[in-house]
Amino acid sequence: PHPLPGPSLAPGPRPLPLIGNLHLLRVSQQDRSFMELAKQYGPVFTVHLGHQKMVVLTGYEAVREALVGTRQELAGRPPIAIFQLIQGGGGIFFSSGPRWRAARQLTVRVLHSLGVGRAPVADKVLQELRCLTGQLDSYGGRPFPLALLGWAPSNILFALLFGQRFDYRDPVFVSLLGLIDEVMVLLGTPSIQLFNICPWLGALLQLHRPVLRKIEQVRSLLQTLLEARRPHPPSQGRVQSYLDALIQQGQGKDPEGLFAEDNVVACTLDMVMAGTETTAATLQWAALLMSKHPSVQGRVQEELDRVLGPGRPPRLEDQRSLPYTNAVLHEVQRYITLLPHMPRCTATDTRLCGYLLPKGTPVVPLLSSVLLDETQWETPRQFNPDHFLAADGCFVKRAAFLPFSAGRRVCVGESLARSELFLLFAGLLQRYRLLPPPGLSPATLDTTPTPAFTMRPPAQALCAVPRLQGH
Repeated sequence: PHPLPGPSLAPGPRPLPLIGNLHLLRVSQQDRSFMELAKQYGPVFTVHLGHQKMVVLTGYEAVREALVGTRQELAGRPPIAIFQLIQGGGGIFFSSGPRWRAARQLTVRVLHSLGVGRAPVADKVLQELRCLTGQLDSYGGRPFPLALLGWAPSNILFALLFGQRFDYRDPVFVSLLGLIDEVMVLLGTPSIQLFNICPWLGALLQLHRPVLRKIEQVRSLLQTLLEARRPHPPSQGRVQSYLDALIQQGQGKDPEGLFAEDNVVACTLDMVMAGTETTAATLQWAALLMSKHPSVQGRVQEELDRVLGPGRPPRLEDQRSLPYTNAVLHEVQRYITLLPHMPRCTATDTRLCGYLLPKGTPVVPLLSSVLLDETQWETPRQFNPDHFLAADGCFVKRAAFLPFSAGRRVCVGESLARSELFLLFAGLLQRYRLLPPPGLSPATLDTTPTPAFTMRPPAQALCAVPRLQGH
């Protein structure tokens, strides 16, 4: 193929034989290493991971141009070795082209029809909040494990996917959460990153085995849930769950086999893995940061008491009248940079930020560099809810708030995640003061992220002390 006219790939550090630029990247904090390289090479640069060339985009301007400005050209995902093995190009998150479009359209449609972002799902969230507060009450203000807060968002998602919530003691629920947790931790390990960079070496060293074993266990659990739904075909029309919709789609006209059994399981696996970890980790972070910043927590509670009163649970439409609570929740998501980056790939020869990228070039829009961009935020490295408040105390939307990404591949569960987080966060703070365990001060709480597939909070305990006696 003849070379493209104009400047080719962006500049970047010189690669070494075999390893490329791996010596410049800290494995557990790749995004921080990328941000340091950006200081030297500018917002758009090329890195070599082994033999792979990759274009990294940092800062609000470059990332926005790529995600919002390019429409179709950047909607693909490059093949990532471990996800190719797990999903074989199926599912929603790591698929591209027609399979991705079909799966995504179906997912968006089904989530909408199940009432996401509206009253039907808000009711499910509040029901789950009651179950969660029941659990927290049983600790009587004594320390509870932070991970417990993840049960509620996970169960809300399971109710949408499988048409039923689980009892917190249900062995399927306990196994699913345990397995998801282990997979997410394994996906963040250096050995899996090495596997993705050098698949042949990884295969030789069998680095992928532990993850695949766990994924197989998740799959067989999903298969069991699928079998349980299959004999009860949804009456034409009302679909009760995501699984029902996938089954129905597979039984209808599906000439390309986009909804054959293996892809039904692949889509469900993607939703389970991505949907539980992200919202669960965000809610845990929110609780941890409230315990660390008691004055912020106090202001949220003062606002909740004033607007909701003592006994009324929050509703989605309350967000408008709770600007401070809303600002705090946005700032939690900005500050934690939960998913620092997800690679894209050019579907055609694409002009981006003044460079021409040949078709098939992997591109990393670094979301954490947008959420921490010094030109966009007054104090990017500090937890500061004022980032989302005007001088008069009104909530302010910020263009550089992109935790869910943007454009064609914006997070498919964004609306679900936002509703869940708001209702659970407001409901928890209305009812409890979140405090460090006895003997620890707020300042000593550890907020160094634990490496996993996402930036999750370190495992620890907090206390949830009931606020209103007689409530």
